[in-house]
Amino acid sequence: MPKIIQLSPHIANLIAAGEVVERPASVVKELLENAVDAGASKITVEIRDGGMTFLRVTDNGCGMSPEDARTAFLRHATSKLRSADDLAAIGTMGFRGEALAAIASVSRIQLLTKTPGSLSGVSLHLEAGRITQEEEAGCPDGTTILVRDLFFNTPARMKFMKSDTVEGSRVASAVQMQALAHPEVAIQFLRDGKTVLSTPGTGGLQAAVYCVYGRECAQMVEVRSRWENYSLTGYVSKPTDARPSRSLQTFFVNNRPVKSKLLVSALEEAYRNQIMVGKFPACVLHLTLPPAAVDVNVHPAKTEVKFLSEKAVFDCVHYGVLGALNQKPDRPAVRFPEPVKQMPEASAVPAYQPPLPKEAPAKKENFFRAMTPEEFKTFSAAIQDAPKPQKEAAAAAASKLNRPSNMPLREFVMLPQMQPDTIEAPPKKEATPPVPVQVLPPEKPEPIQPEQVALEMPKVPDWRMVGELYRTYILVEQGEDAFLIDKHAAHERILFEKLKQNQEAITAQALLSPIPVRLNPAALGELLANKEMLEELGFEIDEFGENTLLLRQIPMDLSPEDAAEAVEELASDLLSGRREQKDTVRDELLHTVACKAAIKAGWHSDEQELLAVAKAVMEREDLKYCPHGRPICISLSKKQLEKQFKRT
Repeated sequence: MPKIIQLSPHIANLIAAGEVVERPASVVKELLENAVDAGASKITVEIRDGGMTFLRVTDNGCGMSPEDARTAFLRHATSKLRSADDLAAIGTMGFRGEALAAIASVSRIQLLTKTPGSLSGVSLHLEAGRITQEEEAGCPDGTTILVRDLFFNTPARMKFMKSDTVEGSRVASAVQMQALAHPEVAIQFLRDGKTVLSTPGTGGLQAAVYCVYGRECAQMVEVRSRWENYSLTGYVSKPTDARPSRSLQTFFVNNRPVKSKLLVSALEEAYRNQIMVGKFPACVLHLTLPPAAVDVNVHPAKTEVKFLSEKAVFDCVHYGVLGALNQKPDRPAVRFPEPVKQMPEASAVPAYQPPLPKEAPAKKENFFRAMTPEEFKTFSAAIQDAPKPQKEAAAAAASKLNRPSNMPLREFVMLPQMQPDTIEAPPKKEATPPVPVQVLPPEKPEPIQPEQVALEMPKVPDWRMVGELYRTYILVEQGEDAFLIDKHAAHERILFEKLKQNQEAITAQALLSPIPVRLNPAALGELLANKEMLEELGFEIDEFGENTLLLRQIPMDLSPEDAAEAVEELASDLLSGRREQKDTVRDELLHTVACKAAIKAGWHSDEQELLAVAKAVMEREDLKYCPHGRPICISLSKKQLEKQFKRT
């Protein structure tokens, strides 16, 4: 029996489907590209249940004849290539002839197509790649493909599918990419019967960007430049509008959405020295170059490309974006803090106010304070010599005071601020004997035994905090060593350990005004799919329109100003990180929350904050690295320092 055999066409198609058709979003991408290649000016995409059970793409393109319709589902059947020379200059979206064959092999398909000028069209039904029914049908010009029960015959691939929310969001992201790639085509997207996206198809990129990203695009800078025989058009964000992740960086090469580290590097190089560390620009950039200067036949999904001259491409993007940023100065408007509403001053006179001499003006600042024993003696003498009405008023006021039972009256009564020597006692009258005012004696505290004093004495540390360097590093001295502590990294690790030890729901704060956060569909779907986990971390989110969610509750340690960025970083971690294990996802989310809640390098910190961080680091051996792997503390010995000063 031979060891090497040729696979059957059905198995070969299943293997091709694994390369091309990864999920419903892959199907939508391939069908949209075919519709664009067919010359369609209007395309409608409809999905249900995330695209797993129902996915329909309708276009008004050139359509297919009955013969071409049957051939289109054969492997390597294409209308884009005729010879090997055509591979060097591919100008269409699809060209391999694998998409329809791969999709049909793992689904049930109904095709309805008609060419312009024909009296009728053709209807085909396919199951697992085989035509089960063919008949003549009346239909408009163009093509409609309905894909049902995706992966019905490949259960192994079915188990890797996410929830309908996640898969539907990824389909929405794929539709958005095609809408931005082809602004000349009117694209409509319906999800579970609801219109999610609708572009005008006027050819203007700005209109398409507005439909996809909303009002945020109004603040973006237009890019329009040429470099040799390359051209670059699109929009980039201002340096002050940078994002916490690269999720809104979109690149197109000859109208094809691609992923390229070269293009990302060229874009971010243009923002060097203009953007904050840890922030990333957003962009929608179209790079147009000769077809022979780029190889799109690198990846089965055609999302990766290879350039003939990488330096020319880098320079085109780098200098094009840099020139656009320099032409439009980024001067953000001054934002004044909103005035704090002050409570109206009380006009009522306090229940008790001793008589003030005319020469002693009343002071408003620090109006109430506790009297010292010396002041109380002077005041008591004045009260004893005061007229009877004032004595009665004083006694009534003292009786109304809600003082603790174990606190003497002289330590609790709050009086207007005045100097004791300004109180002038009236002359004594021999006819009227003074009426004494009863003063409660202070309660004697229980004597403390010497053993108790020794137990309550704080432990004197063997280190001391010297100060702070550059508002970033805490300098600590201990014996013959000095330590530099990164206050942000240390505080971040402290918060992370605190959050991680608490396996229950994290204490959260409800927001009076929900915070809107706009995300791409894929990121939004991941957050909604992990809603329960977010609630455990203190976040409460609600979907608010397409691509937008509302933050109604955030962790207590997180400020509202950092909440939106934290959610974007969480979404980015969920998209790129390991999502199979819940503990891993939770740790990644805790990393982001701790990082946002920790004190930042460059912030002004008072001595108590610095001392608390230094104390935790010096007394705990487990605080070595921040959650992102950066060291928290480095040491400098006395010998190393003396060596630098040539003292040894």
